[in-house]
Amino acid sequence: MSRWTVLALLSGAELLGMSLWFTASAVSPQLAELWGLTASQTGWLTTTVQLGFVAGTAFAAALNLADLVPDRPYFAASALLGAAANAAILLVPGYEGALVLRFLTGFFLAGVYPPAMKMIATWFRTGRGLAIGTIVGALTIGKAAPYLVSAFGEASVPFVVLTASAGAVIAAGLVLAAYRPGPYVFDRRPFSWRLVGTVLAHRPTRLAIGGYLGHMWELYAVWTALGSFFLAFFLVRDHPSAVVAAGSVTFAVIAAGGLGAVGAGLAADRWGREEVASAAMALSGLCSLTVGWLIEAPALLVIPLAILWGTTVVADSAQFSALVTEVAPRHAVGTALTLQTALGFGLTAVSIWLVFAVSSAYGWGPAFSLLAIGPASGIVIMLRLRQGRGGGAPAPAGAATAQVAAP
Repeated sequence: MSRWTVLALLSGAELLGMSLWFTASAVSPQLAELWGLTASQTGWLTTTVQLGFVAGTAFAAALNLADLVPDRPYFAASALLGAAANAAILLVPGYEGALVLRFLTGFFLAGVYPPAMKMIATWFRTGRGLAIGTIVGALTIGKAAPYLVSAFGEASVPFVVLTASAGAVIAAGLVLAAYRPGPYVFDRRPFSWRLVGTVLAHRPTRLAIGGYLGHMWELYAVWTALGSFFLAFFLVRDHPSAVVAAGSVTFAVIAAGGLGAVGAGLAADRWGREEVASAAMALSGLCSLTVGWLIEAPALLVIPLAILWGTTVVADSAQFSALVTEVAPRHAVGTALTLQTALGFGLTAVSIWLVFAVSSAYGWGPAFSLLAIGPASGIVIMLRLRQGRGGGAPAPAGAATAQVAAP
């Protein structure tokens, strides 16, 4: 089995498995009408997925699951449980039950997203930025998929939900049947409560995680709010099919990030992860300062600008994960990746709530502009990491770099 075959396999599995994430968000107009939800309550359909993912990753990090449990059964079991929790939303009588199930969906997806990055890293000593970028690109398109499904003739809630769950079941089958670890496996050690402390005490890993937090402050708030923004955008224009138009454009904007992640991976392997991540954050930050103020501007201006935002807002994501695989202590790479995602997704719960609260009170311009705080801080942190590593060239994959001295 070649490493490119494995990359295609894991990319397909991630695309299908992560389609569970925004299922409820994609049909939120229908659910809001069915259950009489406010805009804030609608936002919580996604926020609870984030919180569930945080709980799942924190649980996995505390128990060192990503460094102790074999990857194949861990991924497959998580995808199957996530599919079941997602499908069960069709059986609950109301909003409160749906929130519980969305939390559980996020909890189980903690065994689908972080492990896949570690799994592909065992196959790529060179080109790791491209490989992880491809994985992130695939899961980005997967997360956008429910918006596309919902846009086809205003598909019913059961159709969108069950399509996503079926995809996750197929993802579990693909990994369980075909994936094998690569030649560059990471060290395994017995369980230790101190492994999280080891990760946090390592300065290069802390900086890589810190840059990721700046990136995450912006990313999921954008992805979650874009559907509502474009629904308002098309309603202002009295569009005859505002829901379909909003879903289609939201899919295009989020899915554009797939190409951005792959392109950034290629560039980072050549020019350095810190440089590429900083450039992506600079562009996405400028978009966050602009798009929300243009709700009444021509569509020919707003939609291309939003697509640029979608391309750049996730382009840097894989590079933070690649950095962690390069700088973290070898025996703690899985835990470091899991801890990184736990902290990052915990932060997204705050920014998602904030963007909906501010948009309701003051409009989309101020709401989206607040998100620029994240990329601005991320750029500063990446410059510090680059200085500590002696430049942005990728470190030898599969080996942790030396710890740099604290300033």
